[in-house]
Amino acid sequence: MRLSGKHIILGLTGSIAAYKAAYLLRGLIKEGADVQVVMTPAAKEFITPVTMSVLSGKPVASDFFSLSDGSWHSHVDMGQWADLMLIAPATAATMGKMAHGVCDNLLITTYLSAKCPVMIAPSMDLDMFQHPANRANLEILRSFGNLIIEPGEGVLASGLHGKGRMEEPENIVEEVIQFFNQKKKLLNKHFLVTAGPTYEKIDPVRFIGNYSSGKMGYAIANELADSGARVTIVSGPVHIRTVNPEISIIPVQSAGEMLEQCLQIFSHTDGAVMCAAVADFTPESVSEIKVKRGNDNLNIQLKPTNDIAEALGKMKTKNQLLIGFALETNDELNNAFHKLQRKSLDFIVLNSMNDPGAGFEVDTNKITIIDKDNNPTFFELKSKSKVATDIVARIISEMEQKACQ
Repeated sequence: MRLSGKHIILGLTGSIAAYKAAYLLRGLIKEGADVQVVMTPAAKEFITPVTMSVLSGKPVASDFFSLSDGSWHSHVDMGQWADLMLIAPATAATMGKMAHGVCDNLLITTYLSAKCPVMIAPSMDLDMFQHPANRANLEILRSFGNLIIEPGEGVLASGLHGKGRMEEPENIVEEVIQFFNQKKKLLNKHFLVTAGPTYEKIDPVRFIGNYSSGKMGYAIANELADSGARVTIVSGPVHIRTVNPEISIIPVQSAGEMLEQCLQIFSHTDGAVMCAAVADFTPESVSEIKVKRGNDNLNIQLKPTNDIAEALGKMKTKNQLLIGFALETNDELNNAFHKLQRKSLDFIVLNSMNDPGAGFEVDTNKITIIDKDNNPTFFELKSKSKVATDIVARIISEMEQKACQ
C-alpha cells in the first residue's frame, strides 16, 4: 500500500463532480491512507456525509460544532494532523474564498490552518474555468505554494465540451502517490533556476525583449521546492508571485545582470535549470535620454550577449547538474543536441514553435527531453505544472545516477 501511514484531509465542495469523491476516497484508503473528510454545506447537496463516513470509517467534519452535544471540530488540530490536504472537487467559489481568506465554513478555516501541502482539483464549467477572475484566483493559489491538479477536457454538466472536468479519481490518487514519492527527494539540495525574459535597454523608456511569461521557469522552481530543494530564481521581468518559503527571487532586467547573478550563485548549488528566454543581442550603446522620432530610419547596432548556460557549463563540476532549454523553429532535434554539446548540459528540454499550445504566454507546453547520448524522450501536450513534474522527475533521476557513480 503506497500511502500507508499518510494522513490526508479530503475536502469536498458543492460540485456535481462530488460523486467522484467517493471513488477517490476508496482509492486513497485502498492505498493505505488515513483520510478525514471535510465537507462544505453545499457539498452535502450532492453527496451525503453518511456515504463518505462509511467509506472513510470516520465521522465527516462539516460544521464547526455539534448542536446536539456542543462538541466541535478543531480545524487547527486537523491542519496539524494531516500530511496533505486534498480538495477535490474544488469549485470556483471555494477557490475564491481560499485565495482571499474568506473563512465562512470549516473547510476554509481548516485550509488556512493547515501546515501541510495542499492539492486542489478544480471542477467547473468551461466558461467559469476560463473567466479572468477564476484564472487570477488560481494564480494566487499557485503563488501560495498550492499544487493544482489541472482539470481534464470532455463533456461538462452544461452540455458544453471543454476544459473543466475534475480529473478522474484514479489519476488523482496517482498524483498523490507521486507527490509523496517525489517529496523530499531533493532535501538539502540547492538549485538555481532562471526564468522570464530579459529586457535590453535602448533608452530610458524602450527596450528589446520577448514574449516569455516566466510560467515554465516558476513552475519548475515550485516543483523543485515541493521536492524538498531550496531554490533561487534569477528572474527577468514577470507578473508572477510566489510565497513558497523555500524559494528566493532575485529580479534582474538584462542578460548582463542575469549572467552576473548566475555566476555568483551557481558554484554554491547542486544544479541549475536555465529556463529564461535570454536575449541573444543587446544594443551596443544605450541612450541616456529618450530617442526622438526623426525623418530618417533609426539604426540600432546590436552586439551578442554572453551565453549564460555556456559560461556555467565551463564552471560545472562533476557533481553538479546543468539543464538547458531550446526553443526551435526548424531542425529542432539537431539544433537542440548541438546546443547541449556546446554548453556541456546534462540534458536539454526542447520546445518547438511548430507545436500548437507550446510557446510563450500559454499555460501548456509540449517538450522533448534529449540526453547526452542524443536519446530523445517525447512528451504529450500538458499543463506547465505537469511538464515541470516531468522535468523534475528527470532531474531526480539524474541526481540519483550521479550519486551512484
